[in-house]
Amino acid sequence: STLPILFTVAACATAASRVAPTDARGEVEAAERAFAQTMAARDFAAFQTFVADDAVFFDGDTPLRGKAAVAAHWSGFYAGPAAPFSWEPARVEVLESGDLALSTGPVRDASGKTVATFNSIWRRDRSGKWHVVFDKGSDVCAG
Repeated sequence: STLPILFTVAACATAASRVAPTDARGEVEAAERAFAQTMAARDFAAFQTFVADDAVFFDGDTPLRGKAAVAAHWSGFYAGPAAPFSWEPARVEVLESGDLALSTGPVRDASGKTVATFNSIWRRDRSGKWHVVFDKGSDVCAG
């Protein structure tokens, strides 16, 4: 019967698509750094390639739902010749499944002062590319 062969092939395909959490952590960190580089490079088209179609980004307490709404809001951050802020991952954690991750780290203003912390949830798509599905920042407490 071909049924056991089909199950074996399906199991191997599933196992091959899994990435160890430590490998996935490196992938997400690299994706986050490339995502942040779009701001420094003033490359709004590249920024949009990192945002999931069904993403939810927060503008304060207001959720921006969907890639189009996120792009419309963020386009203003890319309008000028100089980046108004920058960010970088300080910590990345990935689920054991290897397909969902959290990235968090400092957000700095144009002068380099840390003004916020970002928290982004990344999801791996079927092709293996990571996209941001949730993004929310929080202000740094004044000391």
